[in-house]
Amino acid sequence: MGIIMSGKEIANEIKEEIKSYVNTTKKTLNKSPKIVSILVGNDGGSIYYQNFQQRLAEQLNIDFEKIILNETILEEDLISLIKKLNFDKNIDGIILLLPLPKHINEKIITNIISVEKDIDCLSEASVGRFYKGEKSFLPCTPNSVITLLKAYKVPLEGANVVIVGRSNIVGKPLFQMFLNENSTVTICHSKTKNLKKITQTADILVLAIGKPKFIDGEYIKEGAVIIDVGTSNVNGKITGDVDFEDVIEKAAMVTPVPGGVGALTTTLLFKNACEGLK
Repeated sequence: MGIIMSGKEIANEIKEEIKSYVNTTKKTLNKSPKIVSILVGNDGGSIYYQNFQQRLAEQLNIDFEKIILNETILEEDLISLIKKLNFDKNIDGIILLLPLPKHINEKIITNIISVEKDIDCLSEASVGRFYKGEKSFLPCTPNSVITLLKAYKVPLEGANVVIVGRSNIVGKPLFQMFLNENSTVTICHSKTKNLKKITQTADILVLAIGKPKFIDGEYIKEGAVIIDVGTSNVNGKITGDVDFEDVIEKAAMVTPVPGGVGALTTTLLFKNACEGLK
C-alpha cells in the first residue's frame, strides 16, 4: 500500500510561513501584501475561484480586492484598468481570471500585466524569463508538483520522470522545472506510441490529460511515485487521471484528487505575491 501524498498538509505549512511573513511585513513596512483579482463576465468556475481566493486571503491576512467587470467591457477599457494597477505601488500581485469573453483578445490582455505583478505567470515576458532561467514567478500548478515531491523527500536528481500531457499550463513548464532539478524527463501526449511501455519506466509519473481514471496499475512500475494533476467532473465528483484504488497497491506514493496537487496551487500563488514584495 502506497503513501497518500497530502497537498492539504503541505499547504497548511506554507500558510503558516505566509502568515509569519505578513506579520513581519506589517511591523517593518506597515503594510500587507495586496492582491487584485479581476473577473470579466460571469463564468461560474471563475466566480467560485475568486471567492475562494478571497477567503484564503482573509485567512492569511493578505489585502485582497475583487474587481468584477461586465462581460461587455471594451478591450481598451480593460487594458487601461490593468495599466493603472501596474503603476499602483500598493499592489503586489495581479490575478486575471480566465477565460475572457470572446470579444477580448486574451493574449493581448495577459501581456499587459507587469512582470513584477504577474504572480500567475501569464504574460509572454514572464514565461520567457521562466524558460531562460531568469528571475520570475513560478507557474503555480507545476510549482505545486515540485513542492509536493520535495516535501515528501522524493529524490529528483537523476530520476526518470515521465509527464503525460503537454499543455502550456502544466506539461511544458513542468518539463523545464524537472530539468532544473537534474531529472531525466520524457513528455508524452496524444500522439505518443507505446505509452504504456514508456510510463512503466518512470520513477515519477505525472498525469495531466483530463481523462478520468485513464492510468491504472498496468501503466506503472512497482514503487513509482504518481502525481495526478488531472481534474474531471464525473457524476458531480472531481476525479483525477489515475485509477487511485488500483494504483495505490503498486505505487510508493500517490496524490489523491481532490486534496493533492490542487490543494497547493492557490497557496503558492499567494506566496508569489509575498515574494514580490522583496
